[in-house]
Amino acid sequence: MCVDRNWINQAIGKIESDFQRSADTHLIKLDLPHLAGIDIYLKDESTHPTGSLKHRLARSLFLYALSNGWIGPETTVIESSSGSTAVSEAYFARLLGLRFIAVMPKSTATKKIEQIQFYGGEAHLVDRSDQIYAESHRLAQELNGHYMDQFTYAERATDWRGNNNIADSIFCQMSREPHPIPSWIVMSAGTGGTSATIGRFLRYQKHSTQLCVVDPENSVFHDYYKTGNTELTLDSGSKIEGIGRPRVEPSFIPGVIDQMHTIPDAASVATIQWLEKILGRKVGPSTGTNLFGVLNIAEEMIKRGETGSIVTLICDSGDRYLDCHYNPEWIAQNIPEPTAPYFERLKAITQL
Repeated sequence: MCVDRNWINQAIGKIESDFQRSADTHLIKLDLPHLAGIDIYLKDESTHPTGSLKHRLARSLFLYALSNGWIGPETTVIESSSGSTAVSEAYFARLLGLRFIAVMPKSTATKKIEQIQFYGGEAHLVDRSDQIYAESHRLAQELNGHYMDQFTYAERATDWRGNNNIADSIFCQMSREPHPIPSWIVMSAGTGGTSATIGRFLRYQKHSTQLCVVDPENSVFHDYYKTGNTELTLDSGSKIEGIGRPRVEPSFIPGVIDQMHTIPDAASVATIQWLEKILGRKVGPSTGTNLFGVLNIAEEMIKRGETGSIVTLICDSGDRYLDCHYNPEWIAQNIPEPTAPYFERLKAITQL
């Protein structure tokens, strides 16, 4: 496909102008006085125009596709997603006047589907999360469109050397803190693109910071990290929407990771309930996965007599999950392990 260069130039210009209108996301320091010597920070990605970390990814994916000549003025853009990436891509598709179709499992939070539609996108629902890939390919072929394929291109669409990526932003914002070079950055993986960007940046900049990736239940990433088996698959997807995958994704790069841990789903839910009492607002369940991993690391550092800082992300707002991860009936049906013991452990960790 040969795309008019003038249209590409205008499209890239629109995306860059949109970026210039956006400020960087906030870095929030948690007030946890009982964790003496350990400073914990949350980079709040929910403040992007489309409300999640995936706004960065969607912008990078569109710029990557435009620069490769894969998208033209009449191209239908298709994406396979569990929700947040599709919301952000719908935003950029509307900015460029393009039709957008999101292929998602039926279990996707209703609020995310509504947001995709708000930005002019269409939701194409399938029964299971492992069906989104083939259906996206089929639609792209049928409509002569472009399958964005975040799970393949996430790790290469973002410049990991710097250029205001999320890792560069973290270190700039940390520069005046008591421990400006974090001991750890903790990140969950959906595509694997963010962990790849952060891990590569740490190595390229020669930082001593270690990267811990936390995985939910019903995800193959941790087992792949341990075994190197690229053929791992699962029949069911993660209950922590937006992270974890039923197959090994091409964008997940284990070589940039220093540690991996699997976080129980009940712990993720308990952590967002606990964090709401501190922040006064709701966050998405993947943030619970991230922060539970952070607090485990903080506990280990204290036992070893270490001090330092740990950074993780608020991936999105909890408003998208009122009908699921903040709904007691949904929790009882989908997460059988009780959350109360984890809630008590969180209180114990932060009152050492």
